Amino acid sequence: MLYGAHGERVGGTCRALSDIFKLDLPAISKDSISDLVYLEIEGHGYYVKRYISAGKYLRRIFGPSRVRVEWLNLQRFRRWGIPVPAVAVYGVERRAGFFSRGVLVTEALNRTTDLFTMAQMRHENLSDRRWVDRIMRQVARFTRVMHDRFFAHGDLKWRNILVRDGAEPQVYLIDCPGGAYLPPPFLEARKIKDLACLDKVAKSHLSRSQRLKFYLYYRGRKKLTCRDKRHIRRILDYFDGRE
Repeated sequence: MLYGAHGERVGGTCRALSDIFKLDLPAISKDSISDLVYLEIEGHGYYVKRYISAGKYLRRIFGPSRVRVEWLNLQRFRRWGIPVPAVAVYGVERRAGFFSRGVLVTEALNRTTDLFTMAQMRHENLSDRRWVDRIMRQVARFTRVMHDRFFAHGDLKWRNILVRDGAEPQVYLIDCPGGAYLPPPFLEARKIKDLACLDKVAKSHLSRSQRLKFYLYYRGRKKLTCRDKRHIRRILDYFDGRE
């Protein structure tokens, strides 16, 4: 499927799924089931994720493929008012009814940097309390929007949060092939994981008061309750024994 002007532009260069797999470009990242390359067409950049497997373990046979889940989640986020890169192309090839390979092409957002890279660079904006507060408010709102819909991201790390700098910095979410709806008994653990992943880097770059303020933004409160304090303890303890 081609989407809008971006899809037409990519479709003019790659007329079939096989053409996308023939692209000989250096891999930005690669694992056993997919690779990610950067494609530029007429001055417009695109990230091309190419899957050669539906997923790992049981997902190879059961349930939707990883590329389909990532595509669906981008559509969900957009409906929920969470900024994400525009999808240019999505396609899956099947053989004998089973997944063979698939592609997801998304717009490369200009003038954006992921938060993890900014942290590694010790970017000056992370020392600007007003700038950080604007970012925290957006990330807290997006996280609450997902969780209120019984949805957990599953990989809510700083590297998957892009920021377009400016007078009013804008946050975008990317890379969510593991996000899913979950029933309440299982949702709580995944919500804690999402918040713990955010705090894992935050504790090295933000003050305790900033981290507390983020949590209050997420909860929509001005003061902590006793239940909030227990919840925070579970978040802080999440990675104990896991690393």
